[in-house]
Amino acid sequence: MGKVIFLMNVSLDGYIETRDHSLDWSIVDDELHAWFNERTRSIEAIVYGRRLFEVMNAYWPTAEFDPAATGPMLEFGRIWNAKPKVVVSSSMQEAPPGWRLTSGDPETILEELRRDFSGDLGIGGPTLAGGFIHRGLVDEYALVVHPVILGGGTPFFPDLERPAGLRLLETRTFSSGVVYLGYAAG
Repeated sequence: MGKVIFLMNVSLDGYIETRDHSLDWSIVDDELHAWFNERTRSIEAIVYGRRLFEVMNAYWPTAEFDPAATGPMLEFGRIWNAKPKVVVSSSMQEAPPGWRLTSGDPETILEELRRDFSGDLGIGGPTLAGGFIHRGLVDEYALVVHPVILGGGTPFFPDLERPAGLRLLETRTFSSGVVYLGYAAG
């Protein structure tokens, strides 16, 4: 059985977006994009909450037509578009082509996903991940820490009733100053 991996960009002070939901603070150069390409290639399916789905689906299905897209960006678009994708939302009525829509509690969602996907699942979006974290369903945390302090916004981690110990798996420092921190749960 594959792992549930929560991977997102995060500021040094622990936020995935600014107070006004902006993501323009992150430093995603070709080196980091190539790393994201390998990570995305290694997962079997992508699972997003509604807001992250909206951000990603607004650009990546048509990235090949962006004249400013670099080679690693175009490669990411090809990898990402080929992956099975699931959006978890209680407010959407249907998903666009290439997406599956689901909702419910995290255990039910994971059980449903495991019927179709035995490999690693990449989850994204702090609300979706928060539900999985609270129920102990995240196997790995992949933090891509950017050298910026946002001072507030949407936190990477949810509030927890007690500390959750993690085990360091891997670190990597990129030339931009971005640092990857990979941790296993428990």
